[in-house]
Amino acid sequence: MSLLTLENVTLRFGGLVAVNNVSFHVGEGEVFALVGPNGAGKSTIFNLISRFYTPAKGDILFNGETILNKRPDQVPSLGIARTFQNIELFEQSTVLQNLLVGRQRHAKNGLLSQLIFSPSVRDEERRHRAVVEEVIDFLELQAYRDKYIAGLPYGVRKVVELARALATEPKVLLLDEPASGLSVEETQDMIFWIEDIKKQMGITVLMVEHDMNLVSAVSDRVLALADGKELAIGTPSEVQSHPDVIKAYLGGTGGAKE
Repeated sequence: MSLLTLENVTLRFGGLVAVNNVSFHVGEGEVFALVGPNGAGKSTIFNLISRFYTPAKGDILFNGETILNKRPDQVPSLGIARTFQNIELFEQSTVLQNLLVGRQRHAKNGLLSQLIFSPSVRDEERRHRAVVEEVIDFLELQAYRDKYIAGLPYGVRKVVELARALATEPKVLLLDEPASGLSVEETQDMIFWIEDIKKQMGITVLMVEHDMNLVSAVSDRVLALADGKELAIGTPSEVQSHPDVIKAYLGGTGGAKE
């Protein structure tokens, strides 16, 4: 079953075509990767799905329904969570507090109930805390639970951002360069976690990544892009051996907005 679908999506910035008639679908329970040189349009596709941009042409479907009528703040409520190339965390808050922010899409009590801290609010807070603690255990963040983000190493921050996305209990997780800036050991940990996110949590993953070792290790299918256009789609080995993909990487094609 297709969970997320792009149909002939095109995005222009003035005279620049950043995404050019791109179509693909991501099946439920799949790890699907977008790869390509810098400027291929990969992160732009993420911003389209997140509704930061609206395509000039085409449609984006989630569970068979368009999301083009949604605002960016409504996307998490659909069950779509994402991480960013540049880590977006509250630096003066703790790891636990950052993860609890990810629970906001599940908040059901009104302002008055929250102000008086009613029994229903207390029950909801306990449920939120239980989910967050499960994520902390899953990603082995126990030692950092009460640490402030500002004092954490870069690699730990990347994991915390992943944890906050998981705390939303998404159906689809968008990972924007999850291995960027990580050491070899940290990248290997990321491979294990992505595999477990799929197998244990049953979450569908759409990923942008330059590290082809990670892509090959975790991806079911890969779409290669260059200049905002589709080059090849298939298994990691099929895409890496495709002549157009080889030419795009070695020939230095690019120029569209990333």
